[in-house]
Amino acid sequence: MKLWDKGFSTDKKIDHFTVGNDRQLDLLLAKYDVIASQAHAKMLGNVGLITTDEADSLVTELDKIANSIEDGLFTIEDDFEDMHSKIEFLLIEKLGDTGKKIHTARSRNDQVLVAMQLYLKNELTEIKSEVRILFDLLLNLAEKHQSVLLPGYTHLQIAMPSSFGLWFSAYAESLIDDLYFIHAAYKIADQNPLGSAAGYGSSFPIDRTFTSSAMGFETLKYNVVAAQMGRGKVEKATAFGISSVASTLSKLAMDICLYMSQNFDFISFPDELTTGSSIMPHKKNPDVFELIRAKCNKIQAVPNQLTLITNNLPSGYHRDLQLVKEVIVPAIQDIKACLELMHFSLKEIKVNTTILDDPKYDYLFSVDTLNEMVTNGMPFRDAYKKMGAEIEAGTFKPKKNVKHSHEGSLGNLCLEGIKKKMETALDWQQ
Repeated sequence: MKLWDKGFSTDKKIDHFTVGNDRQLDLLLAKYDVIASQAHAKMLGNVGLITTDEADSLVTELDKIANSIEDGLFTIEDDFEDMHSKIEFLLIEKLGDTGKKIHTARSRNDQVLVAMQLYLKNELTEIKSEVRILFDLLLNLAEKHQSVLLPGYTHLQIAMPSSFGLWFSAYAESLIDDLYFIHAAYKIADQNPLGSAAGYGSSFPIDRTFTSSAMGFETLKYNVVAAQMGRGKVEKATAFGISSVASTLSKLAMDICLYMSQNFDFISFPDELTTGSSIMPHKKNPDVFELIRAKCNKIQAVPNQLTLITNNLPSGYHRDLQLVKEVIVPAIQDIKACLELMHFSLKEIKVNTTILDDPKYDYLFSVDTLNEMVTNGMPFRDAYKKMGAEIEAGTFKPKKNVKHSHEGSLGNLCLEGIKKKMETALDWQQ
């Protein structure tokens, strides 16, 4: 069954090519098509396009379909093009002519739009929750290990003293920036496109304000052409949001892989979180973090993929837009998995508390020793030259009593301030 079926057959090759993997992806989206169909049925009843009894019977049958989706019993067989055609078939099978009325005043175009935007709203909310869970863990680790010093690097050269407190809380605060991108994507998705039909509205006297409220949208996408132009754009906004989270996770995963190597030996994990080698019995490989790094780098390519699919398309609907679904849906599932696995693994991290006992890290303290000279009255440029001469002559003696007190330094992490910033970011999204 196809919603556009006019009674003649389509070549199977064409059918396979045009449908693609929509059936599999639609199993994730079907519940949102049901939500939208229920709102649409209620609205049709309210404005008199169908009777109240017909609207009630449609809502009741849609509830049953929703339950089958929740129970994992809903399927989309090859006879059906997508979730929309399968759901409409079930309604007609149960309700006869009443089921045939569900498509009044809508098109598959705005069905796809509204189902996708409801899906994106839900997924972005879940991603926000996962980000918060990881944020809390990072702040707890920062507080727990705030006094344990860690080498800081620039250009991958030993630079200045850092700490595990700084390292963990740096990634926590970076996640707040990522939430701002997630919030922007949510705002774009939170506009009801239902009622735009094929992109030019309808001659039926529908009530789009009613469906907006019924589905929990903040507002309408008022202009029907703008609503259709939103397809691809809302997915791209979501892609930018999740790619921002991915960039933070990728960098954290890279740090972890580096710090786990024997050359650094800054951190370790229990054996059950690492993997071995088929020929080297000593190996404990950071496969989880390497895969997080790779998956997150792949996610960061998604905005560009969507740009190339949708770039320079004129207004109105084009079948090119079908392909955005198969790009954004797997990316969302991947970022959620990466967030979950990062939290699952990171809570087992063990930190090395004696890293800076190694004399190769003595030069970390050159800046602090220099700064002490300046504090005692020596001009900075003179102190810099004196310190450089001592390092060159091999007479440098580090002063390891690190005293950093300004906001955001290793002696003043401002964890409460970071926590409050996160709370503000979360409130902003409500």
